[in-house]
Parts: sequence; C-alpha cells; structure tokens
Amino acid sequence: MQIDNDILFKLSTEFPDRLSLMEVRLQAQEDEITLLKSSLADALRKLRLHDQQIPLLKQQLIAGKRNGLFQCANIKIFPRDQTWSSILEDTIQPTTIRTLQKQQSKGSEDSQGSCPQTPTSSSPAPPKEPTSSPHGGPLSPIREGEKMLCQSIKMFIRGRPITMYIPSNILNYEELRMDLPSQKLDLDWVYGYRGRDCRANLYLLPSGEAVYFIACVVVLYHINNQTQRHYQKHTDCVRCLAIHPDKVRVASGQTAGVDKDGKPLQPFVHIWDSKTLVTLQQVGLGTFERGVGALAFSSSVSIDAGTFLCVIDDSNEHMLSVWDWNKNIKHVEVKSTNEAVLAVDFSPTDTNNIISCGKSHVYFWTMSAGTLTKKQGIFGKYKKPKFVLCFVFSLTGDVLTGDSEGNILTWGKSAADTKTLGKGAKETFQIMKQTRAHEGSVFTLCILQGGAILSGGGKDRKVIRWSADLAPERECEIPEKFGAVRTIADVDGEELLVGTTRNAILRGSFSDGFVGHVDEMWGLATHPTQNIFLTCGNDRQVCVWNAEDHKLDWCTTLEESGLCADFSPNGGVVSVGLSTGRWVVLDLQTKEVVTDLTDGNEQLSVMRYSPDGSFLAVGSHDNFIYIYNVTEGGRRYTRFGKCTGHSSFITHLDWSKDGKYIMSNSGDYEILYWDVASGCKLLRNRFESKDREWASYTCVLGFHVMGERKSFFFYDFRYKWFLLRKQHNEPYLDPSDYCTVSCMSILCQRDAPHCAL
Repeated sequence: MQIDNDILFKLSTEFPDRLSLMEVRLQAQEDEITLLKSSLADALRKLRLHDQQIPLLKQQLIAGKRNGLFQCANIKIFPRDQTWSSILEDTIQPTTIRTLQKQQSKGSEDSQGSCPQTPTSSSPAPPKEPTSSPHGGPLSPIREGEKMLCQSIKMFIRGRPITMYIPSNILNYEELRMDLPSQKLDLDWVYGYRGRDCRANLYLLPSGEAVYFIACVVVLYHINNQTQRHYQKHTDCVRCLAIHPDKVRVASGQTAGVDKDGKPLQPFVHIWDSKTLVTLQQVGLGTFERGVGALAFSSSVSIDAGTFLCVIDDSNEHMLSVWDWNKNIKHVEVKSTNEAVLAVDFSPTDTNNIISCGKSHVYFWTMSAGTLTKKQGIFGKYKKPKFVLCFVFSLTGDVLTGDSEGNILTWGKSAADTKTLGKGAKETFQIMKQTRAHEGSVFTLCILQGGAILSGGGKDRKVIRWSADLAPERECEIPEKFGAVRTIADVDGEELLVGTTRNAILRGSFSDGFVGHVDEMWGLATHPTQNIFLTCGNDRQVCVWNAEDHKLDWCTTLEESGLCADFSPNGGVVSVGLSTGRWVVLDLQTKEVVTDLTDGNEQLSVMRYSPDGSFLAVGSHDNFIYIYNVTEGGRRYTRFGKCTGHSSFITHLDWSKDGKYIMSNSGDYEILYWDVASGCKLLRNRFESKDREWASYTCVLGFHVMGERKSFFFYDFRYKWFLLRKQHNEPYLDPSDYCTVSCMSILCQRDAPHCAL
C-alpha cells in the first residue's frame, strides 16, 4: 500500500513539535510528583508532632483540666472536606508541648489555671484562622484586645501553601507601602562572546569597534580604548548579525521566547544605527517562526546597495524572505529546505542573485518578478560533504565554499550540457576547483582587500592565509585552550580578530583577548574585599575576572562541571561545588586545589560560608545540607553535622549574622530554619525566626522577597532564578529568565515597583 508523500512530509515536519510537547508534559508531571512527595512529607511531619502531643493531652484530660488545655493548645475542628493544604499552620505548635510539660511538672494546685492569654517570645501562640488580605494572601493575626501580637502571610506556589511570618517591627502590614528604589541600573560591561553555536557573528566597524553578541545584548567593543557600548533592544537571545554596506547600520536577528507573564515573544530583526544605537526599523514581527537563523544586506555596487535584507528563519521549511527594510515591505518569500541552513548572502555584483548553504547543499537563488527560483549546486565527481559551513565571493565573482570535509570548493557557472540532458537544458553551477585546506571542517572564510583569502579550521585550529588563486602563504595555530576557529574579521590586512568555539575573541598575535564559558554558566561568586568575581559552569572552567580592568585574571579547568561557588570571608580561598557531589577549594594565589571532598553522589547546588568563616554549608540535590568546620584560613575542613528534613533538593541557603542559624529553600518550595550551633537541629516553629537578622538574603522564598512571587507561576525558579547577595535593608537585584535584571526594595510587596534593565 502506497502512502501519500504529502502525508509523510507533514508527519516528518510535525514530529519535532510533538516531541517538544511531550517533553513539556513530562516536566509538568515530574513537578507534580515532586509536590505530591513534599505534601506527603508535610503530612508525616504533622502526624509525628501530633503523636508526641497525644500522651500529654491524655494526662491533662484525666486531671480534669479540659478547658485550660483546649485554650493552650488552640485545638480547632476542621470540616471533613478541608484538606491539609487549607490549614494555615500546624494547629498545635512545639511550644505547646513545652507549656504542657511545665504544667505537668507542677503540683495539682499550681496547674489548675488555664494557659496564659498573652504568648511570650519563647512561647508564641499559633495563629488563628486567616482573614482576607488585599496583598494576595491570607493575613493571619493573633490579637489580645486591640493589640496585634503576630501576623503571617500565606502565598500559593503551584498549589502549595507557603506561610511567612511578618517581623515584629512591621506593626501594620496593610499600610506597608514601598517606593521605587532610588538606584538605577546601567549596564557597564558584558563578559563573553557566543562562538560555540553561532557563525558570522564578529565584525569590525570603521569606528574601531568590534561588533558581536552574547545573550540578548549586541556589544560594540572599542579595541584600542577598551570600552564597550551596548544595543539592548532585543527581548531574547540574538542569533545572527549583518553589517550594511555603509558600515554604520547593523541588522541583528533574535530567537523566539516568552515574556515574564508567559506570553510568547515572536522573533524579529532589528536594524539600528551603530553610532547612535537608535533603532531604525523592526522587520518581520509575526512573520518568522522560532527564530532568525541567518540574514544579509544586499551589497551590490549599484544604486540599491543595502536596500534589501534577506532573512532565513528557523521554521521547519527555513523560509527565505527578501525585504525592503526601509519600507518594511516583504518582496518575496519561499520555502528554502527542510535541512539546516547556516549562511545566506547576496551576490556583490547582482542584487537578484542570492546564495545559501547548509546541510548537504548549496543553493543559487534568482529573484525575478516577485518570485525566487533556486538551482542546486552540482558536486559531480567530488564527494558531497555532510555540511557546507560557509562561503565568500572572490574578487573575480567566483563562489568559494568551506565544508565539513576540510575542502575549499570553487564554484562557477557551467554551460548547459545538451548532449547529456537534451534540448532545453539550462546552465548549472558546478565545482571548478577543489583545494584541500584543513584537517577537519572549514568553519569560516574571509576575503581581504587585496584578494587574499583567510580560512579558519575546526579540528586543526589553524588560520591560513591563501593567495587569490588559493596557494597557501602563511598559517598559525590557535592554542587548544581557546578551541577551534569560528569566525575571522580583518582589521588592517595584518592584524586580525578571531572568534573561537570556546567563546574567545583573539586579536593580532592571539595573546590578547578574553575568554568566556563554552557551556551554560551556573556558579557566580563575588570576592568579599577585592573587585573580582568568579564564574563556573558546565564547561568545567573556573574563571576569575577583574571587574575594574574588565579582564580575565586566570582560568583553570576542573575534572567535572562546576555548579556553585563561594569565597571565604578572608578572601584567600574559594569553594566550588561540582556535578557529582564533589567539591573543591582553590587557593587564589597558587590556583591549586587545597581541599577535595565528596558529599553524596548528586550534584551540589549551593556553597555558603558563615559570616566569620568558621563554617561552610554545602547544599545538595540529595536533600541534605552538610556543615563543615573551617580552620587554617579555609584550607582545612572537618564534618560538623548534617541538616536533615527537606523533602526535595536544596536550592538556596543563608546564614544568620551571628553564624548560628541557617535559612534554606528547596525544590518543592519549602522554607526551613536550622539551629547549627545546637547540632544542626530543625527549628519546627518558624515563628521564632521572624525577627532573626541574616548576613545575606539569597533565598527566593520568604517575607522580605515575596514581591517576586508572581514569577513562580510561569517559571521554574529552582534552576535559573536567584537573588544576588545584598546588605540589610538595601535594594537587591533580581535576575530573571526574560532578559531583564530588576532592582527592588527589600520588604517589597506583591508586584512591587522596581526599575529594570
């Protein structure tokens, strides 16, 4: 039985979307299972607490003190249909047990009265039933006459109730109002360059500025002055760049994304002025799918130079469209191919000719009368490469391509072969010459002013200069630590800018430049006294940066991925948590590992020294917090204890100012408090910690930061969302996954005012 080809094509194009949908559903199911486990753990904790109270309750009942007992215990009877999640807090607190124990130790004469009406700080009473609050969560007061003794706020995250107690110095939460912070955010410096998975993304302007991008920012770096300017109008990651023939205007295309409210953001192209950073035009909003993969300005020497913009999107068909970008008019659009497309450009001699290349293809397009027709390059007797990675136009008009076989192919028009193909055969584009260039792939080609050619290799990491007729002249090799050559930009014929696959930009002799992370960056730590900071990530690199000179001080490679880090208070060492439960301590002077320990066999998520540096807390994905004694200036560590009680992996933790207590968050939205000095005990009465002062506030759950809780509904904060360390009562920074950094006031309310960058 023959199946219609159209049906097969439709199924093949829909498969990636279905797979993506299944991945989303699987993640949602995993989140639901995590919350069910946490709810079960909560229920078990409450049952254990009630089991401890039952014998004492029975003794009091037998003694005939029923009225006083019920007043002390604040017992409530809930309807049958009320669930555990609807109860604001444990109805019988641990302080009740201490009260009953004190009463039991007294004589019958001393124990006849009821429990005191006014709870003290050592024996606080539990809150009553919640009342409505205009701030989005139930407000739970305890009153004695008209005097308010305690308040708590309940918020829900993914259906789970989170109770947070209001500090005593806030007398009336209903009247609490926060103003916009006086501080403003201004982007000063961007570290890094996206060379790992992007091409043709480094150019040099006549102003002496190198143009490249990282995340959603396009950076203009002045090489001699060592200053940066930034184009920041994109709403998601930039994927490609193109320079107008006038060398002033720039086009940058971005990928699709979502905003902070979970609404989809459509991809588009921005055309902007590199001198003023003013946006001149926004092209293709609502037209492109998934993202913009490649783009190019027309570069013909005719009067229409730079008038047209060619764009290829990341849809299944990789739609190719040509725009008059000044008028924002689309002249033509056509399906390109179902295979990956890596590059596109106009012919420098004829605007109506366009070339694109990618997986196993080179297409020669002709634009005429509002239509685009293509001819596929014929490889003929030459081996067809898996990828055609790049191409340039020689000064003679030939097309030179670099491929995954390490060859540079010279293409030209060939007359119609009427003997083989018969009458009506049309001219074709065929390979005129093959030049063996590199071991491994040819990642980039660059034409110099005199007609010479530069090629950059993948496996051999070489930059080779060729004459116009492809005779090798000079070559050099990029050091292995910088990776393969991704792209080349000509400075003056002798000096070059080279972008590499390990996110480095090298200049001239390749001794200058800066390096970023090859993979996702997870760990970030700032030095307590010096203007330096450390980063680590999945690329196994640990980098120490100088924030004043905007340079890399030093970099070392670990055996495993680094996911979290923290400097000791004395600034002499830094601890780095790895992906397998190992953690190492590096000496900043010698750059050597002075301690190498392991806790569990799961990844570590947070490292945090106590304020005086005498303890180190290690948060793990095995649900435990490991506490270590620190001696010898941070070079010797001995296990002190282990905090056990979380029902999911640790995400954040902070020390109190006196170094005796820890506040922690977990993946199932728990807020727990620990008495480290007393043996890493879990403080079951969270009310007692409401006035405690913390040395830092990186935890994302708590009363002081509840203003950000809107983010939790659309975004999994456990992996990406974090707060930078801040001083008490000062504004703090809130980075998000939506390409923004917000400056917010501490004690902020829901949807609090903030300034964003």
